Order: sequence, then C-alpha cells, then structure tokens
Amino acid sequence: MNLDCAIIGGGPAGLNAALVLGRSRRVVIVFDHNKPRNAVTHESHGFITRDGIEPRELRRLAHADIAQYPSVTIKPDKVTEVQRSEMGFHLMTSNGVIYHARTLILAAGLKESLPAIPGIRDFYGRSLFSCPYCDGWELRDQPLVVISEGSNIFNLAKTVFNWSRNVVVCTNGMNSLSSQQIGQLGQRGIQVTQQKIKALHGENGRLHRIVFANNTEIERTGGFVTPSWGQAAHFGEALGCAMTQAGGFVTDDYGRTSIRGIYAAGDSSIIVPAQLVVAAGEGSKAAIGVNTDLSHQDFGF
Repeated sequence: MNLDCAIIGGGPAGLNAALVLGRSRRVVIVFDHNKPRNAVTHESHGFITRDGIEPRELRRLAHADIAQYPSVTIKPDKVTEVQRSEMGFHLMTSNGVIYHARTLILAAGLKESLPAIPGIRDFYGRSLFSCPYCDGWELRDQPLVVISEGSNIFNLAKTVFNWSRNVVVCTNGMNSLSSQQIGQLGQRGIQVTQQKIKALHGENGRLHRIVFANNTEIERTGGFVTPSWGQAAHFGEALGCAMTQAGGFVTDDYGRTSIRGIYAAGDSSIIVPAQLVVAAGEGSKAAIGVNTDLSHQDFGF
C-alpha cells in the first residue's frame, strides 16, 4: 500500500496527527501495538473537556473521531524496521507486512525507568506520579514526598510546594542538592533527606510510609518521582535524525527533523512527558508540516 504518511505510535500525538491528516484527505496508517507508557494511569488531567478521563476512554473517543475519515487506518501492529527508499520509506511490521510511505511521523513516545527502589512500581500511577501538573490537584494538602536522583529535584520540589506545604525531598543517596539549595528548601519548611530509600510501604497502591537505609521512617500519602527517559523506538536515530543532548529529536516548529520526510511529535521530540493537550498539539503541528511539504512536492517544488 502506498501511503502519504505512516505514523508510528498511537498516543495523543500520533492520533491527533492522523486526525488532521485525515481531514486533509491524506492516506495515512497509524501503527499502534497498544503498549502505552501511561498504562498505569487511571485518570488523565489537564485536557479541556476531558479532565479526569480514563486513558482507555480517551483512546476510544479518538478512534471514533478518526473513523469518520476513510483515508486513515489504525493498525494494531508493531513496526520492526524502517528503511529509506527513493519514494520515501519502507516499513516492515511484526506480521511481516511491508508498507510504503512518502513521509514518516515518529510518535512512539518514551520508555521510562524508575529509580531502583524496592516496591516503587506498586505505587507508581496510584499515589506516586511523575507530573505535578497532571496529578498535583488530586494530592493537594497531603503529606508528600519528592523522590529524584537527578539535578531537577530542586525545581520539582519548588513546584510541588504549590500543592502542599508538607513536603519531604528524598535524593535516594545521591548528592544532587547543593548546601545552598538545601538551605533554601529548609527556609520553606521542606525537609531534605539524602539517605537511600530501603522500602516503601502501603496497600492497594496507596503509599503510607517510607523506610530509609538507617531504619528511620516517615509517613507520606503520595508524591512525585522522577524517572529517567529514553526513546521507545529508535528508528529516528537509525535513520540519522539529529538528536538533542537530552535525547529528543531536533525539530522545527512543524515537527520536521533533520532528515527530509521524517517528522517527530509529542514526547519523542520533547524527551519529557508532556500533558496530553501538549502532545496532541505537537501531533497537529507535525501533520500540518507533512501536508504542507507534500503539497509543495505535488506541485513540483
């Protein structure tokens, strides 16, 4: 099948790109093997008219919107290989089917690695989250923890303080805060512990207390943790797309990467998880970039 665009990834960025391209009468396939990064998420927030929606329901509604446009197909298949061709790109899937596309949108998003803390997966997505803008409201005024081993911990702690004045910062054994930063947090009543976390305790995904390596304990009901991020798929790198120092794709305002015909949208280009509305907007811009460039090609430019 000859496609105007192949979209790898069926999250908000990929689906919104498909919607805009469908409305532009472009022949498109979205490849989505249904392995979303936010599979642990029970509610999604910050998306106007859809605040608090279950991700599965948002996905269902998006598929229903796209179904109105007959030139768009959503394939529950995984792309395993992408190669350049004279006319664009060859894509092979896990089912052994080969597709040909003039352009390619990379929207597979990110994969995440949580700090190596025993039991942390039991609470992630239930009472420990990565984004205060997505889940801070639900944790407001509770005794919270901020867990991070990286240099962003100072800014994250200041941000979380907006939702709760009862915050403890844990570096999990890392020296990621300067003495000046510790002092500034202390002036706001934010306790800092650099002890390694021994265990997290709670039930049904709800955090109750944190035990440190020196066997001291604190009671917390939730909080925020910083995972490390990487590309969920490496097609862009393999095809030679320029990358930022953080590991995202270098793009212009319309998702164009450094390789002609390849576009990136959503978390793949930002390299930090964006709110749904931001990721969807990135998908829309990439779709406009694709349609604009294909229109120029069709007129011989």
